[in-house]
Amino acid sequence: MYKKYVPALLVCFFSVMAAHAQAPARKIDTTMKFGKSGYRIVCTNKNADKNLLTVKPINFEKEAGGDFTLDIKGRLLKTEVEDLNRDGFPDLLLYTIMPDDSLNRVNLFAIASEENKSVVPIALPDIYNDPKLRIGYKGNDTFFLMEGNLIRRYPIFPTEGAPAAAANGNMVRQVQYAVVREERGYKFKVVRTYDFTK
Repeated sequence: MYKKYVPALLVCFFSVMAAHAQAPARKIDTTMKFGKSGYRIVCTNKNADKNLLTVKPINFEKEAGGDFTLDIKGRLLKTEVEDLNRDGFPDLLLYTIMPDDSLNRVNLFAIASEENKSVVPIALPDIYNDPKLRIGYKGNDTFFLMEGNLIRRYPIFPTEGAPAAAANGNMVRQVQYAVVREERGYKFKVVRTYDFTK
C-alpha cells in the first residue's frame, strides 16, 4: 500500500531556508507515537548528500503494507509526530538539511496516516509563490508545532514592499499553517500570518 504513494511522497519535499548551519552527522533511530500508534524512523546520516531513510509504522493495520524506504537528500535533522489533520491518527514530519549548502536550505517531508491503513503526502506550497509571504523573505526559517498547527517564523529583510522596520533587522514574520484535504492527499494552508518586531 505504501509503495503506491512513494512517488507522490517524494514530490512533497520543499526547499526553505533555516537557521541551522550544520546538521550533526549521527545516526537517527527513534520511535515517535501519537497515542498508541506512530512511526519508527531510522537514518544512518553517514553521507552529506544522500542517505537511506526507513519508516516503520507502528500499530498500523495489516493491510498497510509494512516499512518503506526513501533516498533523501542531505541528512535527517529532526522528526516530529502530531495529528495535523485532526482525525485521531498520527502524521509524520521529517526535516532534512544539506550540511554543505551555503543557503542552509531545509526540506520537509510530511505524511498523513489514513486511518492507519495507508499514508498520503502533505504538501507545503512554495513560499515564493505567495505574493505576500515572499516580500522580504531570505530564508532563516524556524518551524515548530503548536496546538496541531505548523508554525513558521523568519526575519524580514529590506526589500521593495517590506515594512520599514525590516531595515534594521528587527521585523519577524510568523505564518500559521493548517492541514486541509486535497484530491491526492493533503496540503498545508496558510490560515494566519502577521509581522512583529523582536
